[in-house]
Amino acid sequence: MPGLSSAYRAPFLLRNAHVQTVLPSIMRRKLSVPYVRERLELDDGDFIDLDWLRSGASELVVLCHGLESSTRATYMQGMARVFYRAGLDVCAMNMRGCSGEENRLPRSYHSGATEDLQALLEHAAGLDRYQSVVLIGFSLGGNLILKYLGEGRATPLPVGSAVAISVPCDLASSARRLESRDCQFYMRRFARELEAKYARKVARFPEHFEAWPRGIVRSFSQFDAWYTAPAHGFCSAEDYWEKSSARGYLGGIEVPTLLINALDDPFLSEDCYPEVEAKKSRYLYLEMPASGGHVGFVTLGKQQGYWHEQRSLAFSQAFRR
Repeated sequence: MPGLSSAYRAPFLLRNAHVQTVLPSIMRRKLSVPYVRERLELDDGDFIDLDWLRSGASELVVLCHGLESSTRATYMQGMARVFYRAGLDVCAMNMRGCSGEENRLPRSYHSGATEDLQALLEHAAGLDRYQSVVLIGFSLGGNLILKYLGEGRATPLPVGSAVAISVPCDLASSARRLESRDCQFYMRRFARELEAKYARKVARFPEHFEAWPRGIVRSFSQFDAWYTAPAHGFCSAEDYWEKSSARGYLGGIEVPTLLINALDDPFLSEDCYPEVEAKKSRYLYLEMPASGGHVGFVTLGKQQGYWHEQRSLAFSQAFRR
């Protein structure tokens, strides 16, 4: 499909990419979403925690969060509420170690760890309740679902459609982008969170990991080379990025899939806008609003709220089975 023209127009005072990126995390109130938690035991002895909204629907939406986030993030709660009010059941996945409790193994989650999404869908299929599923992912979670759909594996439930929002689908160039001077604010925040996660791993598994001096992590290149790659069976950070980047799997997608990447997203490089792949695909719809930042897309006035939530719902409804 050719790139879609986008109806999103940022309010005049919110056309700055950094304002769009930061404002929702500061100003958006936590929503009263009555999640019911379930622990899913995995075959390797680890677990993931799932947060459900159930109304007895036959359609399910699965939500996947971004790096070092969780189902408690306001963007996850907002999307969950929109789909639940539209009559779907919702399953929001906390990736390993992101639910408020450390996972059991030295490994964690990463951008290409589609086996946990497969386990979730197998579990949902086993409930013998759902006829189809919608997959929605944000940032890292968006890369995850794009890669999952493009791998060509058999899905336990029929996937009616998918939406991926603000996706660094070329991990290497996105990592370099976040190392640039104008992204240091974001990189410092991620580095603190990732360094703290690693310190907890060292404390629990000293036989596996070497302690790092505080403040040593300053880039994804370092963290992925020192932890992500060896902990998850990759040869190097570059090997991890190459094998886990969704861009290399887009040609294998065979369900209607919407990718929304704002052109001013400070996290994304030019390689994260797969226009060539979208033009060749019958299923991939690429929408590139001029503004919106990273998981921003704020609107004001009568349309107060978040544009990408209603856009995701409308897209999924267009392809309901």
